[in-house]
Amino acid sequence: MSMQLEIPSFEDQFNSFPGTRYMGSKNKIINEIWEHLKSLPFESVLDGFGGSNVIGYFLKCQGKRVITNDFMAFSYITSKAIIENPGHTLDNNDIDFLLKANSNNGFIKETFKDIFYSEFENEFLDMVRENISQLEDEYKHALALSALVRSCLKKRSRGIFTFVGERYDDGRKDMKKSIKDHFIESIDIFNKAVFDNGFVNESLNQKSEDLFVEADLVYFDPPYFTPKSDNDYVRRYHFVEGLVKNWDGIEIQQRSKVKKFKSYDSPFAKKDTAYSAFEHLFEKYKTSIIAISYSSNSYPTKSELIEMLLRYKSNVIVHEINHTYSFGNQNHKIGNKNNRVTEFLFIGT
Repeated sequence: MSMQLEIPSFEDQFNSFPGTRYMGSKNKIINEIWEHLKSLPFESVLDGFGGSNVIGYFLKCQGKRVITNDFMAFSYITSKAIIENPGHTLDNNDIDFLLKANSNNGFIKETFKDIFYSEFENEFLDMVRENISQLEDEYKHALALSALVRSCLKKRSRGIFTFVGERYDDGRKDMKKSIKDHFIESIDIFNKAVFDNGFVNESLNQKSEDLFVEADLVYFDPPYFTPKSDNDYVRRYHFVEGLVKNWDGIEIQQRSKVKKFKSYDSPFAKKDTAYSAFEHLFEKYKTSIIAISYSSNSYPTKSELIEMLLRYKSNVIVHEINHTYSFGNQNHKIGNKNNRVTEFLFIGT
């Protein structure tokens, strides 16, 4: 009698996902989303708007071949570090190298003086960013950058870069730690998140409208348009986006108090272009199973999105996810009942 080989399970690995307070993250509802996806016939999946990468990482842990994409470089670099990366980690020698003093141009210290961090913290960021650029292994490079990004997010109240100083003191212990301590801790966290699920996974950094990937299932969580709040990721995260790019090809708006740069254009973020953007997306991936996470206060509306999907899919089911939350980042909007939204999951087969 032949013995059946046991397929290894990586489900416990998901506990090592390096979570953040990233806007729009599906961390709290991932298990419910999976309940609606797990019975679908797919081995490969495209996560077209990777964001926090919680969906892509979870599906990698479920033994799927994962392709992630995001137009934000700091999201892409994280997916490269923990989704595409088949097993490379940072060792003690790498850490010693990353923490080694060097001669750098002091760009962060000069450009972001008295904006987000102290002069000492800015000097540390300049030093480590220079050392990261010297790493030759692409996955070690991605891990180190991801750890540095996480350190910067943890050291900011609310994890965003829209204001000078620390306007919101949320009392977290993270605020008392140095960026260096955060960085060393984050390296360990990202190292533990690295694993090989047996597939060649891939991470991409493209605009969704320029992308085409063949996959059994495509999952989309775009920056949907809503009049209730802005969906400008660059406005919130411009500092870590610039950090990953080393501000190459970025023109800082010098009049801006926080030295941000011009936001990336997304057709999904504007009402007058969102409809055609979804239409093109559905037409492009009409041979794949299509899954979309969506908010109840967005455009196109729920009924309009169903109508569009039915042009390309014979069967469309909408699941209401048991998660209602405040949509908005200003204090007066948080907890406002008029600003409550419901999460939907559209599945077209």
